[in-house]
Parts: sequence; C-alpha cells; structure tokens
Amino acid sequence: MRLSRWASVDLVLLLLRVGIGASFVFAYGWAKISGGLETWTDLGSNMAIFGVTVWPAAWGFMAALTEFAGGILLMLGLFLRPVLVFLLLTMAVATASHLAAGEGPWHATEMATVFVALLLLGPGRYSLDAWWATADSSTPSATPSTADR
Repeated sequence: MRLSRWASVDLVLLLLRVGIGASFVFAYGWAKISGGLETWTDLGSNMAIFGVTVWPAAWGFMAALTEFAGGILLMLGLFLRPVLVFLLLTMAVATASHLAAGEGPWHATEMATVFVALLLLGPGRYSLDAWWATADSSTPSATPSTADR
C-alpha cells in the first residue's frame, strides 16, 4: 500500500504529536504536577526573572498543568493551537530561566521550534480537532442555506 504525500504528512504529524506529547506527560508534566506545593513554588519562582514575584506556587502549578494536560491534548490533537500557545509560553520561561542560571536552553528552544512548526502545520487529519471539524461540517445547520430558500 502506497500512501499519498498528504496521508504521509498526516501520519508524521500524528507520530510527532504523540511522541512529544507523551514526553511532556510522562517525562516532565507528571513529575511536576504530582510534586505538590514545594515543586510548584520552586518552578513558579522562575517568574521572578520577569519581575513577577507574587504567587509562585500558582505560576508553577500552571506550568506543570500546561506540560501535563498540554501533553495529553497534544497527543489527542485536541485544541491544538491554543495548547501550543501555552506550551510556547512555558518554553519561553524555561529558556529564560536556563539562560539566567548560566545553563544551555537547548531543550526548551528545541521544543519551542517543534511547537512553532506544529502551530503552523496544524494537527493533521488524525486528530480530534480534525474529527470534530468533520463532524461539525456533516451536521446539517439549523439555518437554511440559500439553496434551500
């Protein structure tokens, strides 16, 4: 069986979304979301780089939730573009914190590059966003079209 070029692209997008999403859920997000208040406070204290020193636990929880829930939504291809915006913001903070610590920001910048590419390409055919769009377009609208009038 030979796949068309676009079917191959959709398959690659699925593979990329699932691989990166699983990484964010299991390698990063779960450890942070299950780490509790101390982990969230430590993570959220990175916002001080931007002059934000209030509610570090809340900021840390939001970052952990973004990585965990964002990874799940990324795998599913659900609400992909809004999720990618939140993941990009998280990677921007991670990049800044690594630079401020004198470390290389390479992982965060690599992930940001992948997220920008996915933002531009979209979720692909094998995603819940695509399924949802197809289901919506096949549902008859309540308003008659000009052909029905």
